[in-house]
Amino acid sequence: MTTRDRMLDAAAHVMRTKGLARATTKEIAKAAGFSEAALYKHFADKTELFLSVLRERAPSDLTGLLAGLRAGRGEVRETLVGIARAAIAFYGETFPIAASIFSEPALLAAHRDALKVHGVGPATVPETLARYLEAERELGRLPAGVDPGSAADLLLGACHYQAFLGFFSDRPGDPEALVRTLWDGIRQA
Repeated sequence: MTTRDRMLDAAAHVMRTKGLARATTKEIAKAAGFSEAALYKHFADKTELFLSVLRERAPSDLTGLLAGLRAGRGEVRETLVGIARAAIAFYGETFPIAASIFSEPALLAAHRDALKVHGVGPATVPETLARYLEAERELGRLPAGVDPGSAADLLLGACHYQAFLGFFSDRPGDPEALVRTLWDGIRQA
């Protein structure tokens, strides 16, 4: 295991148990068995470390799945089920990490600004899915009346809510049911 891998594992653990707002780079470095200076040799700042945890230590590869979307390949409905499954897992894993930043307005503002610098943020997920849905619509595989942005928001919002509910109940998220309901609406558009 490389130094960077040990740092990412430690960061994922500290961020999951303390939340992003309370996780410090000093604590993460200590948990990894390195100095804070060593941490900064691998990551420019805490935001880059957080983004690396999301990309490389999240249980589902939602980002990779979205990046691999190609219109005209496979069945659209089945693709959406796969995205829903990955999104529920991703949101369930990352919600405890990110939720704490909402309690501190100054930290949230700084985090938002840092995400802009890195050219990422939560809006990139529905934007990517919407581009895929738009391309599928242009190929005639979705009805002309479908609003790709709204369809992406509806599916991903439902996935986020299912993940959130998972912290309060034993009711598992059902990606098939979410997509079936959305799909029935899409076909009527």
